[in-house]
Amino acid sequence: MNLQSVRLLLGSAHGCGYLPQRSARSAFVDPAFPLDSRFYGALLDQGFRRSGNYAYRPMCLGCRACLSARIVCAEFAPNRSQRRCLRANADLELRIQRELNDEHYALYRRYLRTRHPGGGMDPDDAEAFDEFLGCSWGHTEFWEFRSEDELMAVAVVDAVPRGYSAVYTFYAPEYPARGLGTYVILSQVQRARARGLPYVYLGYWVPGSARMDYKKNFRPLEILSDGVWRRLTER
Repeated sequence: MNLQSVRLLLGSAHGCGYLPQRSARSAFVDPAFPLDSRFYGALLDQGFRRSGNYAYRPMCLGCRACLSARIVCAEFAPNRSQRRCLRANADLELRIQRELNDEHYALYRRYLRTRHPGGGMDPDDAEAFDEFLGCSWGHTEFWEFRSEDELMAVAVVDAVPRGYSAVYTFYAPEYPARGLGTYVILSQVQRARARGLPYVYLGYWVPGSARMDYKKNFRPLEILSDGVWRRLTER
């Protein structure tokens, strides 16, 4: 697929959400360009992500720390900690929805208050919540994980031809022992493998950022560096 026809728009600089004392900026696909799931899958393989309807990739002056990461599903084997996580959440039921609702937003607000107190990059009003996670041109699914009727976690997942893209996850903060964030990723890998899809795209891995360090636990992990996907060997 030819990506050279895509026009990019450079955004303004802002504070980096991953590394302190650094600024960041992104290049966005022209909103007038007719995106769809197939084309977006090709963009993912070139290091793009989406926020709402906007596809972007980092374009920071003098910094290339944000590296796209994807799990190789066919070769993935959970480690001991991940096997414990699977057992701890064996009671959860997966339900897939196509729209966000008030119950999702209420869980998201609880999650933000505990995990990101004081605000930050995550939008915290209902309209911004929908704009941040929804997408009008892609195949976006909202994966609900429930214990009986209690909503425990929601994963926002984009289905693309070569896998799933993990857009965002939020979960009930009252159950830290469950490791719900880890369980959601394990579920995405399991479902991708069952469908014969090769990858789960995890967004950006940033060496030196504690927020992104958990992604190294899902092996084999491939990192996009200088336009080539390579196995991550760092521990």
